[in-house]
Parts: sequence; C-alpha cells; structure tokens
Amino acid sequence: MTDITLAPRRRPLWRLFIAPVLLVIAALAWTAFWFYAASQVDAKADAWRAREAQSGRVYDCARHTVAGYPFRLEVRCDGASVSLVSQTAGQAAAQAPITAELGQILVVAQVYDPKLLIAEFTAPATISDRGGQPSMAVTWSKARASVVGLPDIPQRASIVFDDAEIDRFNGSVQAPLARARHIELHGRFAEASTADHPVIETVFRIEHGSLAEVHPLLTEPFDADVRTMLSGLKDLSPKPWPERFREIQAAGGRAEIVQARIQQGDLIAIAAGTLGLTAQGRLDGELQMTVAGLEKVIPALGIEKMLEEGVPQATLDRVAPGVKTQDVNNLLGALDRAIPGLGKVVKQNANVGVAAGISALGKEAVLEGKKARSFPLRFVDGTVFLGPLKVAQIPPLF
Repeated sequence: MTDITLAPRRRPLWRLFIAPVLLVIAALAWTAFWFYAASQVDAKADAWRAREAQSGRVYDCARHTVAGYPFRLEVRCDGASVSLVSQTAGQAAAQAPITAELGQILVVAQVYDPKLLIAEFTAPATISDRGGQPSMAVTWSKARASVVGLPDIPQRASIVFDDAEIDRFNGSVQAPLARARHIELHGRFAEASTADHPVIETVFRIEHGSLAEVHPLLTEPFDADVRTMLSGLKDLSPKPWPERFREIQAAGGRAEIVQARIQQGDLIAIAAGTLGLTAQGRLDGELQMTVAGLEKVIPALGIEKMLEEGVPQATLDRVAPGVKTQDVNNLLGALDRAIPGLGKVVKQNANVGVAAGISALGKEAVLEGKKARSFPLRFVDGTVFLGPLKVAQIPPLF
C-alpha cells in the first residue's frame, strides 16, 4: 500500500499583520484625538478668560505651551498675571487695577478625565496696588490647586499652600505681613444645593499662622479651622465680588459658621453662629464663643498700657465707643487726689477688671477638659464686640 503524505496547509501571511496594523491605526487615532484635544485648550482658555474679564478679573499669560502626549494635557504658562478691577467695595472701575504676577503655572489634566484639573504654582509672586510699584511679595514652598467639574460649573475645588510668606514693601525694605506653615481651602456644593439656589460648603485651615498690622493678638502663631455654609447665591456665573455680595444680601443669604476653632498656645476658642449683611454691606450677626485661657487675651488688648500712657480718643473709640478720653484721665486724676497712688493701682489692675467684666457676661463652661467661659461675639453693622469691648471694625463688602 502506498503511503500518501499530505503537505501542511499554509496559513495566509496577511493574518500575521492584523494585530500590528490595528495597533498602528489605534495609535494614529489616539494621536489625532490628543492633538485635537490640545488644539481645544486655547479655545477653552480664551472663552474662560473672556467670561472672567467681564467680571473684572483679567488673566494673561506671556507664553504658554501644551505638552503631555500621549495620556496627559500639560499646559504651562510662563509670566502669568491677573488684574483685579472693581473687586472690593472701595475700588471703582475707573481706578487702576490691582495686579498680581507670578513666574509659572502648570495645569495638568488626564485625557480620559478632562473634567479634573490639577495646577501647580511656582513662587514668587508680586502684588502691585493700583498699578504702581509692587506693594507685596508672596513666596511659598509648594502651592497646588484642583478643580472638578470644568468646563461647566465646578463641583468642588481646593487650593493648598505650604510655607507661605507675605511681605509688605516699605520703600526698599520688605517687612513681614503674614506667615503660615500650611494653608488650605476647600469648597463644594452642599447636599441641599439646587441649580438656581446653590449652597456652598467650605473648609478653611491655617497651621502655625501669624498676622502683623492687624491686631496684637494675631502676631503670635495660631492654628485655625473654620467650616462654613454660604447661602443666598443665585448662580455661580462670573461676576465681581461686590456684586455677588450685594446679590447675597438682597436674597437674605447668610454665612453659617458651622464650627470655628482657633488655638494659640494655652488659648483655645471655638465659635458657631450665623452672619449676614446689612443694606450697607456690613457684617451683622452673632457667634456664640467658648474660650479657654481668656486671661491670656486681655493683656494683648493693651488696656493697662493705654491707661499708663494716657488714652487717645481713637483708641477709646476702638475699645470703648462713647467714652471720652478726658473723662478717663479726669477719673484717674481724681482717684490719685483722693487717695495718692490709687489711680496707679487702677491702671495696673485694669486688665484684671476687664477680664472680670467679660467673664461676668458669660457662663462657666468646659472646653477640651479646661475651664472656659461662654459668651457672644457680636457683629453690629461691621463693628465687632467682645463682651463690652469693641475689638475690630470690618469694612463694608460692597
């Protein structure tokens, strides 16, 4: 019997090229998609800048590039600047803008998730007041921001600074104005939000912060954690801040301080309450405060020093409105004439008397295991009262 051997069937060679060809086609399609997405960056950025410019916030970039192929879009802006027009109650549209300039901004988005943007900012930054010479310099070690929801209305946003320092220019000399080891601000829509009545929930934290030229109490390092709920907004379309604050006031909007905690050494204070705006754009409302270490606060108010050196009327207007400096000086002089040295004793014990007066207005409490006092912090047409003392005056917001 003859053996018949069948030759093996040859497979078509073209099948071997199917996978590589498909891979090349996919790569070409992805490349075309990436370059199309990159080409849209300028169009989206121009549209956003035009909307912001209508609200008095003018953004500019001396030079920008787009990179990140194949999976990211990296937009790098060198020589970034922003000019603010009509963003405060006292700034008229005809005035020169406040301008901030910084070296570089890098914005990164994943091609497959373009609604999430992550940005990094390169220090330093300079701020020029009313178009003149630089008035402040800002530095930091790290600055990052993230926004979710673009190009539509953002759903949430965050910004974080590490080792932030702000200096004010006094001629050719830089003087410290503010310091903070860590700052973060988070905002998002609250669950009760609707498209026509958004409610914004915010969290603001400062670690080891200090402020000069504001109040003696704030020159020493402190930590702060403030959580708020802001209502009264009609929408989140771009608009100047005074206009937005005016809108909130007209709608009866409120800023609910859900919880605020500040710690400075042995001093711990928490507060909660609601603040609104008057028709003149000034803060009005009340916060219920609980303070442990109240005795640490009173010396910083400088009551004893004021009495020792004589009380200027401007100072009295700040801490005890309605009281005349001549009345105080006459009273202390009368005490000395009646009983020599009595006026001096009163001066030296002024802080004790003020602390006792504030404590008498509040109630005993316990805060984080420490003895504390609970009392209201009142905002009356922009004036801030701690017990009977006027401790601050806040300018109008529109």
